[in-house]
Amino acid sequence: MARLRLTTKQVNGGYYKGNRTGSMGYFAKNGSYVIDWKKVRTYVVPENLDTFKLTPFVTKRMAPTKSRYTKELERNGTIVTSERPFDGKEYLDLWASDNGPEVLEQERLRNESASSESTSTRQ
Repeated sequence: MARLRLTTKQVNGGYYKGNRTGSMGYFAKNGSYVIDWKKVRTYVVPENLDTFKLTPFVTKRMAPTKSRYTKELERNGTIVTSERPFDGKEYLDLWASDNGPEVLEQERLRNESASSESTSTRQ
């Protein structure tokens, strides 16, 4: 019999797979979990944090980014601009602009197959 992947559905309540975090202890004979403090992760915070040179990746001072995809709606006699989702046609146009040679090659193959079909139907 082939080995199947072990999941929590095959083992009733006694199995915890985790999320690739590693163990921080062990299971004792009575079923309890004992924490091994040598395995527990500790994070070192730099001293003198107010003079620390690195900055966080995200700033709270940044203004919200405007979307390029907007639509104009009329509400109570005034025109309001609101965001709209990125649709499939825009995705295809963006893909075609990034992959121009591939698009031209596909069109050439499509034209060749159409012309070969029309010549085969005439004969």
